[in-house]
Amino acid sequence: MEIKNRNLFRLTRFVIFKISYLFKFLAKFRSGKKRLLILKTDAIGDYILFRNFIEIVKLSDEYKNYEIDLLGNPLWRDIVLSYDAPFVTELMFTRIYDLYEAPLKTFKLGWQLFKRNYAVVLQPSSNRLLITDGLAALTAAKQIIGYEGNTESIQQRYKTKSDKFYTQRLLLPAAVYFEFDRSKFFFEAVLKQKLDINGPLIKTKQTERKGIIIFPGAGIIKRGWEPEKFLELIKLIKQQTNQPVYIAGGPAEAAVAEYLTNALPQGEVINLTGKTTLPQLVELIGSAALVVSNETSAIHIAAAAQTPAICILGGGHFGRFAPYPAHMAQTTICAYEKMECYNCNWNCIYETMPNAPYPCISIVSLDKVWLMAQQALNQL
Repeated sequence: MEIKNRNLFRLTRFVIFKISYLFKFLAKFRSGKKRLLILKTDAIGDYILFRNFIEIVKLSDEYKNYEIDLLGNPLWRDIVLSYDAPFVTELMFTRIYDLYEAPLKTFKLGWQLFKRNYAVVLQPSSNRLLITDGLAALTAAKQIIGYEGNTESIQQRYKTKSDKFYTQRLLLPAAVYFEFDRSKFFFEAVLKQKLDINGPLIKTKQTERKGIIIFPGAGIIKRGWEPEKFLELIKLIKQQTNQPVYIAGGPAEAAVAEYLTNALPQGEVINLTGKTTLPQLVELIGSAALVVSNETSAIHIAAAAQTPAICILGGGHFGRFAPYPAHMAQTTICAYEKMECYNCNWNCIYETMPNAPYPCISIVSLDKVWLMAQQALNQL
């Protein structure tokens, strides 16, 4: 992450590394509450892969008498409110990367957390951040549990210091790689029990599956399949089925959705891009016959709703978010072409044009995706 204002960042570090120890001293003079905080500030897809564990914690023997608070990302606020609110006492949201250069805002949030007087703080993300480590420390909770982590998202010099904030740091086994399995390992260790859950689940109101949803966006342009390939895929789909075809995504995907809509005959597709709330999108995916998407939150929502899906997959985090491992129920298939440079953490070694996809994305052929789509359509 690029820091633009070093002076503000220094003040934020002061809050994290100095004020947190003041709060820890002050916490010695108060009695504890049966209150637990979960820190989960990742993106929408990460939340879908994690959210079932909130209910599990709330109903567990260990914490069934605790208030459960959640500090999360405002991007998925509406999903929590629609599907997970019964298990949470208080919801707080923050754009975590904005805090690095906002020392006053960091202090105010830290003070808010300190006043909640948590007995336990859980930080289940295996890639720790300096700022989330700092917020955990500012709670001054008696127990702060997280992963040992790595230096993918935090510099070693800061991690060495923030390691001391934790009362327990879990070592992630090399064999536990898929993101859902990382959360499962974490909560099995915290709750000291095996958990009977084998993948993300979300209960939607679907009564019958109908419609094909195309998600042409990828959040980051270079991780997305070419719009021209999506266009040809839609044409082929429309030749084979009378199912309605929807184009969906957030406001950031409006341009590519408009390109596809304008390039097709009027009424050929229904453009819902930027026109649905997140819960409406979840329900739409939950009632769909097929989803075709880049590696986005749509794939994880489809997997959780057990909706058949095709994921056009690159190699940046191959195996961590997709493909889904064999031990999980398979409703998602992935179209990819393995390259030697896979698992690069999206630090691509190839030079590409600014708006061109990474080679591991562009190498995925239309023929390959269409073959998968045909097989899925034949089962409708």
